Amino acid sequence: MTMRPLPTVPATFSKIVGGGQALATLEDGKKLFAWGALPDEEATVQITKKKSRLVEGYVTEVLKASKDRVEPRDPESYLSTSPWQIMTMQAEQRYKAALIVEAFQLHSVVLPNPIEVFTDGHEYEYRNKIEFSFWFETDTQQLSLAFFRRGTHGKISVKGTSLASPAINDKAQQVLTVLNEMQVIGRDLKTLLIRSNATGETSWQLYVKDPEFAHDEFISHFEKGEKGQVIFSNPLSPASVITEYLTPHTVRLTDTILGVKFNYATEGFFQINLPVYEQALTDMKTFIPEGKPVLDLYSGVGTIGLTIGGNDLTLVELNKEAVREMKNNIIELGKKATAVLAASEDVTEYITEDKVIILDPPRAGLHTDVIDRLLEVTPARIVYLSCNPVTQARDVAMLAEKYDVTSHKGYNFFPRTPHIENLVVLDLRK
Repeated sequence: MTMRPLPTVPATFSKIVGGGQALATLEDGKKLFAWGALPDEEATVQITKKKSRLVEGYVTEVLKASKDRVEPRDPESYLSTSPWQIMTMQAEQRYKAALIVEAFQLHSVVLPNPIEVFTDGHEYEYRNKIEFSFWFETDTQQLSLAFFRRGTHGKISVKGTSLASPAINDKAQQVLTVLNEMQVIGRDLKTLLIRSNATGETSWQLYVKDPEFAHDEFISHFEKGEKGQVIFSNPLSPASVITEYLTPHTVRLTDTILGVKFNYATEGFFQINLPVYEQALTDMKTFIPEGKPVLDLYSGVGTIGLTIGGNDLTLVELNKEAVREMKNNIIELGKKATAVLAASEDVTEYITEDKVIILDPPRAGLHTDVIDRLLEVTPARIVYLSCNPVTQARDVAMLAEKYDVTSHKGYNFFPRTPHIENLVVLDLRK
């Protein structure tokens, strides 16, 4: 039985919402959340998902354009990677500031200063990590790089992305050329993960579905010393998880953050936009009193604590690969620091009154056990960097029982996308 295709509908859009879509109200009263639209625009929308009270979709034709609209640099694939390519950078900055305000108003938190969102002015070529999928063209019997179409399981063929550093796009094409020379077909592959550092050096991982993949032949097409790996990923797993390294796995890149050198694995966690991240760290450092012990929760490989946390430092991280890299970084830097492999909510005893607390949680925000412990022992200062202002505002609202927001600032880590980083400094109310 074939499913009936979902309809296209006309819509007039009123605002941008927290997820990054534009909002309209249809004739039947349902809310429509659509990608590819801006406020004050009229457009035709292809519905992709229907629920009882709302529908979702993407714009197929703009009937009346906003003055903020520009042509996307990646017209075929921008919806997959960076749906805000359709607006000017000035509009993007304005909408991101408004979304921060809205997030805190939602939780009745009044921020003390006007919203500032920092950007270094680089709209494209800022990402140092990209993961490509693959598409097999049956007509040409050739592979191409691909991204998933937003809101569907389908794919779209691409040559690269404007968000990535040129080194990443160049390396992706080189890997693709070798795969096509070997006549590899799409169903044998999962994804291609590529990183680049500030000097343009790349490392990459090809995730394959067959443990008998001809990895030695594949690697032989590259120069000696190539930082590339072939990895078998169980085809039953939904993501590109590492099941077995088919080639050596001691591959690392090196970058410098505020003069501090960090090593990291290709698959490990590391910041995507280093220049903007450095600005955030520089701002955060001004709130770390010299000589105070520091606790860095949700610390990843330690890039916050090890750059601005001083010499009496405890870092807590759940991901064991990140902690492995963190420990290597501590040794190489000669830092006096303690690395703790644990979920932050499981080791709240490290939260003590004498410490400055640095928080950089995932999008879900803080665990309630962490909030309860902060309210119990009341450290004097909390420096909270978040990738999700909505959950950050929720957490700040709970901490407002004993803390005041004394400083805040937004950061555009991910231009041409809806994602926002926001820094809030909380001081104990006296």
